[in-house]
Amino acid sequence: MLGLAEALGHPERRVPCVHVAGTNGKGSVCAMLEAIFRAAGWRTGLYTSPHLVRLGERIQVNRCALETQRLDDWVGELADAVGTMVVAGGPDARPSYFEFMTGLAFAHFARERCDIAIIETGLGGRIDATNIVVPEVSVITSIGLDHGEFLGDTLEKIAAEKAGIIKPGRPVVLGRLPAAAERTIRAIATERKAPVWSVTEEFGAAAEDCPSTNLVGEHQRWNAATATLVARTMTARWRLSEAGIARALMAVDWPGRWQELSVAGRRVILDGAHNAEGAEALEGNLVQLRNETDRPPIIIVGVLGASRAGPLLAVIARQAGGIHLVVPQQARACTQAELAALLPSGFPGEVHRSTIDALFPGPDKCRLGAPGDAVVVAGSLYLAGEVLARLEPARGPLEHDLQDF
Repeated sequence: MLGLAEALGHPERRVPCVHVAGTNGKGSVCAMLEAIFRAAGWRTGLYTSPHLVRLGERIQVNRCALETQRLDDWVGELADAVGTMVVAGGPDARPSYFEFMTGLAFAHFARERCDIAIIETGLGGRIDATNIVVPEVSVITSIGLDHGEFLGDTLEKIAAEKAGIIKPGRPVVLGRLPAAAERTIRAIATERKAPVWSVTEEFGAAAEDCPSTNLVGEHQRWNAATATLVARTMTARWRLSEAGIARALMAVDWPGRWQELSVAGRRVILDGAHNAEGAEALEGNLVQLRNETDRPPIIIVGVLGASRAGPLLAVIARQAGGIHLVVPQQARACTQAELAALLPSGFPGEVHRSTIDALFPGPDKCRLGAPGDAVVVAGSLYLAGEVLARLEPARGPLEHDLQDF
């Protein structure tokens, strides 16, 4: 990654940034921070992953996704730099897909003269491709057991990987973390003489004391608190006001995170919760939905990886009236048979095996339930993107083959 950055003239050094890592919530915190800075009049860059429908969603300036033609132009331009790297260093010098996209994002933000960029890590932090930046603030939103095959099998090991984004002397903002993970991160911050700001120290232990946001769920209140705390550390230089921060948090656009659509008279809700920590947040939202509608929702579920599917299916079995098992268009997706085997025994509703094409045959079409029913799509952001592409074709064709893995 450093080789690619050097070949591009180190664009990551030309735009100040906030660097965000975490097991869950990092994308939402990035979207909130982008909204805060843009509302204050700054020109923003936003780099996140994965995309829902189009690859260009990952690289946005003032929340405008990179257009296909511009993306094609950048690919051609970066290909020259990669060619030079390979000539000098051999095939092993070739950047990975994510490294290539990260370099492209840095170059685009620099050329667009962004005032600030909000950068989300891909996986982990310590050896993530984004970790060549020296940010204004480093952020760790949450720590949970996910991607253990890469990051470690304990909260402490995962926390150490995430804490790899902490830079000497640069402030660190911590979301609500397990005690063991927080101890690990604070020890690393102390070694690097990086001051630490903590959401629980600033706002207390109750979600109702956290700032409000238009994004749904108790977990989003904690994310809003994290974004607010980041903004507070940056208020003086960036002219951010408490009133402006609060307004921006009520106008956050972040599709696929308990996103509600009206489809053929149904409430169709798309949610990307995909691991054990996300399953807890999903259950809170499902309980609230059941209380609002006085009946259990129909839930469509597709998951990448059996270790993730178990906790999600346990929640879904407790809250669903009926379940439809689908397979997202990703190589790591669980089969319908694998999902069925992981469903808790004793689920009283009907279980069906289906496809997104059959359930959502076109824009404003849903073949589940009746007008007034709630239909929830859960288990994967990739799955949420597939549904969005069918229901909102103006977003463009689904580019599922351009995901990282």
